[in-house]
Amino acid sequence: MRRGSFCGGRNALGVTRSAVFIDRDGTIIAEKNYLSDPDDVELVPGTVQALHTLRTAGFALVVVTNQGGIAWGRYATEDYHAVATRLDDQLAAQGIVMDATYFCPHHPARTGPCDCRKPALGMYRSAAVALNLDVTTSFYVGDKLTDVQPGITLGGQGILVRTGYGAGLEHEAPEGVWVVDDLREASRVIIDCTKRPQVGS
Repeated sequence: MRRGSFCGGRNALGVTRSAVFIDRDGTIIAEKNYLSDPDDVELVPGTVQALHTLRTAGFALVVVTNQGGIAWGRYATEDYHAVATRLDDQLAAQGIVMDATYFCPHHPARTGPCDCRKPALGMYRSAAVALNLDVTTSFYVGDKLTDVQPGITLGGQGILVRTGYGAGLEHEAPEGVWVVDDLREASRVIIDCTKRPQVGS
C-alpha cells in the first residue's frame, strides 16, 4: 500500500459532513467493457463490507461514473439506468442505499467538452450542493487517474484501487494519492485516516 499525504478533518466552520465519492466500473463492480446488460453486474469482492464500514462511520456515499458508451452509441441511456437499478437492488439486498449516483453520458470526441466528465468537477459540485458536503474533507476512490484527480483539485484525498484498470496505472498515480488493492482496503485506510488526531486539535 502506498501512502498518501492527506487525512480528512474539519473545515474552518467545523463542518464534518464528508463523502466518499466512488467510481462504479472497476471499483464497485467488475470492469466489463461498455457494460449494458444488468445480468452482467458483478460486485467486486469486499464491496459490501467496505460500504457498510463507510456508512457506519457516517460518510455520505456517492457514485460518480463516466458513461461515454452512451455518447458512442454502444448502449442507450435506458440501458445505463437498467444496470444502475440492478446495482442498487443488489446493494439494497445487503442493507446499503447510496446517497446519490451521478453519471456523465458524454465523450469529448463525440459530444464536445462538458463540465461533468471526470476529471471535470461538475458531478462532484452537484453532489456537494444537493447533499451539503464538504469536498475538502472527502475521499475520491476509483481505478483510473480521472477518478482521483478531482480529489487533488478540490483539496480532498484521492485513492486509486488496483481493481479494474488501477493495477496498470499505479505507477502513474500523482504524488499524495493513496494506492490500495480494492475498495475494502480503501475503506480501512479512510477509517484509519479519520481517526488520527488533526493538526491543532
